[in-house]
Amino acid sequence: MPTFSQLSLLALAWLVYFIIHSFIASLGLKGWVAKHHTSWMPSYRLGFNLLAVLLLLGPLWLLHTFQGDPLWQWQGYEKVIANTLRFGAIAGFIWTLRYYDSSEILGTRQLLQKETSVEDQERFHLSPMHRYVRHPWYFLGMVYLWAGDMEPAWLVSCIMLSLYFIIGSRIEERKLRIYHGDIYKRYAEAVPGLVPLPWRYLSIKQASDLLQNHSE
Repeated sequence: MPTFSQLSLLALAWLVYFIIHSFIASLGLKGWVAKHHTSWMPSYRLGFNLLAVLLLLGPLWLLHTFQGDPLWQWQGYEKVIANTLRFGAIAGFIWTLRYYDSSEILGTRQLLQKETSVEDQERFHLSPMHRYVRHPWYFLGMVYLWAGDMEPAWLVSCIMLSLYFIIGSRIEERKLRIYHGDIYKRYAEAVPGLVPLPWRYLSIKQASDLLQNHSE
């Protein structure tokens, strides 16, 4: 079993990763780069993604190294339900990709078009899942994390990642309100942030009306 010191080191590695990730993604740093090193901006998003993947290797290596005996393992019908939830989370993530501009997310569009703007250029739109939750990827991520078997290092990672999803969603909300203004405020009043609620969602017509009013 991993020791307390090892688990603490793993938690610290995740914390350092989250701080660096948030700092690089911040509007403050992007604004500074746009002002002082404008020529870097077209490759900023692509470089951010590459750096995020490289930095992720550290916590993942510790997670693998500090693996211990299971705290619990799903059995029987519980395992079927857990695997269904995890498969559904993966399938939901893949399904939602079709509603995003993948070139914008990866950063290849900005690089090819030599985009120097600080703000993301993707227009405000609502995928089917966005009618039920404002941050579907974070929600699906938490479903995947907590539906699996659990051992100490994975539990620490799940806690740290879930905290980051919660805090990160708040940080992202600030940027989205800056990017999209009043329409995002009205959208946020109607749809929950991280966990879908049966009584708070947009019907197809409500979502269409919100987007139509925004475009007028």
